[in-house]
Amino acid sequence: MEQLKSQANEFFKNGKYQEAMDFYTKAIDAEPVSKSSAPCFANRSFAACKMEQFGQALMDSNRAIELDPKYVKAYYRRAAAYMALNKHKSALGDFKKVAELQEELKIPDKFIHAKIKECEKLIHRLAFERAISVDAKKERPLAETTDCDSIAVEKSYDGPRLKNDKEVTREFVTQLIDHFKKSEVLHRRYVLEILCQAYKFFAAQPTLVDIYIETGKKFTVVGDIHGQFFDLLNIFKINQLPSEDNPYLFNGDIVDRGSFSIECILLLLSLKILYPKHLYISRGNHETHTMNQMYGFEGECKHKYSQNIYEFFTQVFQVLPLAHCLIGVGENGGYVSKVLVMHGGLFSEDNVKLDDIRKIDRNKQPPSEGLMCEILWSDPMPTDGRIVSKRGIAIAFGPDVTEEFCTNNKLNYIIRSHEVKQLGYEVAHSGRCITVFSAPNYCDAMGNEGAIIRLFGPELKPAFVRFSAVSHPDMKPMAYANHLLNLL
Repeated sequence: MEQLKSQANEFFKNGKYQEAMDFYTKAIDAEPVSKSSAPCFANRSFAACKMEQFGQALMDSNRAIELDPKYVKAYYRRAAAYMALNKHKSALGDFKKVAELQEELKIPDKFIHAKIKECEKLIHRLAFERAISVDAKKERPLAETTDCDSIAVEKSYDGPRLKNDKEVTREFVTQLIDHFKKSEVLHRRYVLEILCQAYKFFAAQPTLVDIYIETGKKFTVVGDIHGQFFDLLNIFKINQLPSEDNPYLFNGDIVDRGSFSIECILLLLSLKILYPKHLYISRGNHETHTMNQMYGFEGECKHKYSQNIYEFFTQVFQVLPLAHCLIGVGENGGYVSKVLVMHGGLFSEDNVKLDDIRKIDRNKQPPSEGLMCEILWSDPMPTDGRIVSKRGIAIAFGPDVTEEFCTNNKLNYIIRSHEVKQLGYEVAHSGRCITVFSAPNYCDAMGNEGAIIRLFGPELKPAFVRFSAVSHPDMKPMAYANHLLNLL
């Protein structure tokens, strides 16, 4: 058992979390009900957190506590899982249990009381936000009440400017890229103008957007970016900037974790305004308030701009479409192929039709269950059927579920993102379910490649382009994240 645990620890140290989980499992299997297995369950919980399998992490930490109720690290691991699942009161209970055990066992830890205070502050803040959100729902959107013209641009500002203070041009986009590469910020006057225009455009769009791709035309699908701005620029270097002849779909999770999320989302919104029919953006599970307050985007907004601008981004995220249907159009005008693209995956219900997706009321924070939750959060699995996801939210769905959904909706296949893949992509479920992930060396830790998918009309057969991470300024991922996530 000890040898297996040591091998698992070595894998963990090298960032190979799946391999670490496999070896912790082997160590546990050697002595599954022994008190000595508690550290293996706790360590597997930690590895599961690193893999964003927070439901699995919670189960493992619970098992560690059952085996050894005085094993302090198990309560830390469970608190981490609770924090990731936004169960802050449960996390607070575990932090207090850690403090109690440390006092009893005389284990020094000068940080635990700071964690307790920070968790209490977060709980109070969230309660306050919930209280005022009732009134906020009655208010007009910021896009209708913000007077951009009243904001003066200082003479000392030497960054990019919108044409006539209103119009996004190709020149503005080029200047914006250069400005961001120098770690400069765009003036808030122009940030607000971009947000106003983006909100009004997206609010008028349907929840499921149809995109028609004609014979011989190229279309590119990009997966998670997660604030990795310099890797986003590398995608444009490899595949050229978006244009009327080079359309793109960005499939959610533009922000969070990486510490250049503002740069990523402002560049993409600018390109959306410039090319409204040739650049598309889906909402991911990280274009939500609960994720943003934990994983860095809220903190980054406050650091670079203000709480008001963060709230404006939140309103824009709420009107992003949830899915896009790519339709290959033949020379005679008939439909040759059809592909559904969404961030997460499929559903706990049978017989979900595309029209059911179109009917989702998306202008809100997603609930913890139902179609909106699942389209943002679900994952595929290799075996048939449906099970509760290891993430602790939504489901995992098998090849039979994908086959039935595609057949019922006359789809060739589905594209989704949401999961790190070592090659940047994965073809599963007999070619019916493709995952694309476009953040290489995710969080500067995972060692994965990124990928994009090129499709050509009308057949829409996928071609994958893989790429490695590029260097970026010395700013660590999660620099603006909630400090309690240091537990992860």
